[in-house]
Amino acid sequence: MTTDASTGEPNEPAPGHPPTVVVADSNLAPLRAEFEAALPAGSTVRWPDPRDAAALTAALTDADVLVSGQCTAAMAAAAPRLRLVHAAGAGTERIETAALAPGTLVANTFHHENSMAEYTISAAILLRRGFLRQHTALREGRWDSPVHDPDSPWTDSLATATIGFVGFGHIGARCWELFRAFGARGVAVTRRGDVDAAARGLDWSGTVDDLGTLLETSDVVVVSAPLTAATTGLIGAAELSRMRSSAVLINVGRGPVVDEDALFRALSERTIGAAALDVWYRYPSEGGTAAPGNHPFEKLDNVLMTPHSSGLTRETFARRAADIAANIGRLTAGERPHHIVAVAR
Repeated sequence: MTTDASTGEPNEPAPGHPPTVVVADSNLAPLRAEFEAALPAGSTVRWPDPRDAAALTAALTDADVLVSGQCTAAMAAAAPRLRLVHAAGAGTERIETAALAPGTLVANTFHHENSMAEYTISAAILLRRGFLRQHTALREGRWDSPVHDPDSPWTDSLATATIGFVGFGHIGARCWELFRAFGARGVAVTRRGDVDAAARGLDWSGTVDDLGTLLETSDVVVVSAPLTAATTGLIGAAELSRMRSSAVLINVGRGPVVDEDALFRALSERTIGAAALDVWYRYPSEGGTAAPGNHPFEKLDNVLMTPHSSGLTRETFARRAADIAANIGRLTAGERPHHIVAVAR
């Protein structure tokens, strides 16, 4: 590949030798055979342990493609031939594009929206119908049902629910398709306010200036907005206080979009009914053990806690692997890969 020195944009890639591909994303390891079979003939594929810096550096010395959601300056320096860094997901914030050689492409892929929509529907039903509470009660021999206990509350189906979407990209839109099948109503707010409500079958859509109205009128609030300076703490104490006391909050975007202190207080004091939290405020630095936040959410009986797993299914990564292999094929054939999100200058 050559680069236009005046713009830093890559010229059209020229067909070249079979690529050397380094895969440093452990999520693709179970799909190794399928991924390698889909690559251009003659490809060399290396699978170093992403935790072993020395092994990773050694693998990168003659790499044309790095498949990883991370590329540090040190990794970039070790890979002078690199032409493409491809994340096996949407996030590319850990790829230091400025450290890459000019013209190097950065691409991503998605395909998590189906699995995340499945999670969101499941969580909404679980919490709105009280199944989490009933599960705990019956394990103790208590029949938490209005048929057996007159003090047990009646619950509502999704057919009577209004679903409020904070963010309506490919994740929110796919979630809405499933909620709509249950007969729910939908409303949405986005930064730009450019969602066509009529075309999407929503009651209305607006900008974040309409967030308060959305929170006041929704039975289920689905947060899928990305984390930016503008969205950090977007939903805080004032916003949570506007939600219905029976409302369910489902956060599959990024943890800090919802203020942690305010959320814990709202759940503890039953200002809102329940929450499903798949994204968090703290993550393990290594290994799989760490408290997900600064508050004991695990002590609350109205919280469903999952380890950022809503999009993690075999199907998600099988489709991502196919996307990546196809892009490597395009690069090798001299075609422009799809889903380019950045070009090193």
